[in-house]
Amino acid sequence: MARRTSAADLTRSIYLLWGHHPNAGRSGLTVERIVRAGVELADADGLDAVSMRKVAERLGVGAMSLYGHVPGKDDLTALMLDAVFAELYGDDVEEPSRAGDWRAAMRHVAQQNWELYERHPWLLDLRAARPTLGPHVSRKYEAEVRPLDGIGLTDVEMDAALTLVLSHVESTARVRRTLARTRDESGLTDAEWWGIVAPVLERVIDDPDLVISGRVGTAAGEEFNAAADPVHALTFGLDTILDGLEARIRSRR
Repeated sequence: MARRTSAADLTRSIYLLWGHHPNAGRSGLTVERIVRAGVELADADGLDAVSMRKVAERLGVGAMSLYGHVPGKDDLTALMLDAVFAELYGDDVEEPSRAGDWRAAMRHVAQQNWELYERHPWLLDLRAARPTLGPHVSRKYEAEVRPLDGIGLTDVEMDAALTLVLSHVESTARVRRTLARTRDESGLTDAEWWGIVAPVLERVIDDPDLVISGRVGTAAGEEFNAAADPVHALTFGLDTILDGLEARIRSRR
């Protein structure tokens, strides 16, 4: 049975995220050093590789010494998430807005998040349904929602539009990671895989009902030399989302 999150746990986590940290110990241990070590471990070996014991080993301290600074892995992963989000725009909440109009700004937002997932693929393994309300998470939201202000969407629609863009980037980044893992595990590039599979399929598929799917699937496979192209999917999906938002806005004018 899962442990119920207490009000004290939530309060403590928020204070930690917003910089209310214990003083450095005699070993020089700080929350920032602990978080940096956690990010380095996750970047190298994935989120499952991060534990309080392994972080302590990386820092050359006893595991129990970490708990006076970061009470547990849930707090650590929240701090790690907030820390890497600082890479997106720093303290500049106007950066996306300077990319151009709102469509250009959303493309900039999508690209920045796409690249963040490439640098830190373990972010795709974080499944929290509720946001980590740290300073960098909050500034990221501010920076990314600003370009949508005043274009004809309600506040609730602005939030939903941004969520739609970010969800599309996340899901496509997850496909990219899965394809990369498949290439590594199989030892075949996408082009090599398609070169083997395509001629065999032509010989064995004899279902007369598979007319449209056969034509479309073959066209896509020949275009990408792969089962899928995450970059094309990212661009096509984002353009479709932005076109839909623009049509929604225009319909009100």
